[in-house]
Amino acid sequence: MGKKLLKFEFLLLFAVFTIATCGLVYELVAGTLASYLLGDSVKQFSFIIGVYLFSMGVGSYFSKFITKNLLNTFVEIEILVGLIGGLSSVVLFLLFESVYSFQLILYFLVFITGCLVGLEIPLLMNILKDRIEFRDLVSNVFTFDYIGALLASILFPLILVPKLGIMGTSLFFGMINISIAIALCFILKKELKKSFVLRFKAIFSFLLLLIVFLFSDTILSYSEGKMYGENIIYTNSTQYQRIVLTHNKSDYRLYLNNNLQFSSSDEYRYHEALIHPAMSIAKKIDNILVLGGGDGLAVREILKYKAVKKITLVDLDEGMTKMFKTNAVLTGFNQNSLNNPKVTVYNKDAYIWAKAAKEKYDVVIIDFPDPSNYSLGKLYSLNFYATVQKVLTKDAVVVIQTTSPYFAPKSFWCINKTVMQVFPQVDAYHAYVPSFGEWGYTIAINGFGTNFNQVNRQVPGLRFYNYQFDKFNYFSQDMISKDIEINRLDNQILVRYFDEEWGKLQ
Repeated sequence: MGKKLLKFEFLLLFAVFTIATCGLVYELVAGTLASYLLGDSVKQFSFIIGVYLFSMGVGSYFSKFITKNLLNTFVEIEILVGLIGGLSSVVLFLLFESVYSFQLILYFLVFITGCLVGLEIPLLMNILKDRIEFRDLVSNVFTFDYIGALLASILFPLILVPKLGIMGTSLFFGMINISIAIALCFILKKELKKSFVLRFKAIFSFLLLLIVFLFSDTILSYSEGKMYGENIIYTNSTQYQRIVLTHNKSDYRLYLNNNLQFSSSDEYRYHEALIHPAMSIAKKIDNILVLGGGDGLAVREILKYKAVKKITLVDLDEGMTKMFKTNAVLTGFNQNSLNNPKVTVYNKDAYIWAKAAKEKYDVVIIDFPDPSNYSLGKLYSLNFYATVQKVLTKDAVVVIQTTSPYFAPKSFWCINKTVMQVFPQVDAYHAYVPSFGEWGYTIAINGFGTNFNQVNRQVPGLRFYNYQFDKFNYFSQDMISKDIEINRLDNQILVRYFDEEWGKLQ
């Protein structure tokens, strides 16, 4: 590798590795936090990656104007990166509900962090250029840089967010950044000017982040309390989403990534309308498939039919289904449905699972979150519905939650029109759910000859649905939208409709 590297060079190259790891973590923290708070993960990550890379370029450009005290400047920047990157999620959580221009602050923090990280690599190369041959210098610096980035991208979704949460992750890596600065201050004190001052700054900054890290749960609870305006009784960050359960008087509310999933006061309206039309008209209900619905509330309604022999539930997030299997409050809502011996739960991507499925199902309930991003939009695509059709028995019934026909008519009818390309009989209906407003569904039959108003079976004791389907499939003029495109994998027009319609209400 050329001349043998001494301790000085090894230490600085290890700093490159740390810079890359921490820098990418700060970028991922900003993108994930923006997705949690603002929605549309693809757009948020795309903008943040773009701003971050641009700002790194800006930092790299201005590094050429730094010609004196390079090592001191590098350590100062390392401390600043740790402070700003580490505290960024804390600031953003605290300001989300208080500041109108939240996105301006978000991108400002991303820009400043990117500029500082962009300064560091050129500074390091200038520091090392007289100690290492240029060829070796470039290859070593970029090797350590890319390895650090790979490590961050693997650790972030699999370990860091589930174990530390978004806020804890940024603070933890801020402390790692500053730890490198502290190590440099002590090991290279002869090469540094005013090393005592630098040591003081670095240690003080580390202690500040450590104190905030120790109180991060309290800070997060305070910021989420402001965000939701309700008493938070349970929180959990899984590999896929932030789960928050709130309690206000007799009402419990579940939020996923800041979006209301259900309210205990009226969820029965939503779930009765989702389940009972399909269950009542299906010719057979022996084998039922539920895609999504990890809260077990849809399964609760299905289990009211004694003829059901088997229910398969496929939900991506194990953290979600585990919570609804074990939490005493939540198992009270779903009547312990996910622990019923008739129910089998698979924590897999529904798209991939459906492609590999071999069984045939009499009724399929599709209860995914709204198509707010492209990863969800694929689950409302023509290709996905064609895949689902392959696992259906003849005359099987499929029902899909299809967002609000009042607030998002383009989105609603886009899903309906897409389903019509696959199934021979399709209808749409809606129900009023106070927490959400008018909410819509699409129902389809894999065959001909079944009437949507037909009732083959019913269960007593429903609080909302009365088995009169024709009372639910009338749409007033303000819920109709025409000239709608089909949602295909290669255009994802549905996500654009959804973003356009719901964006107006924010």
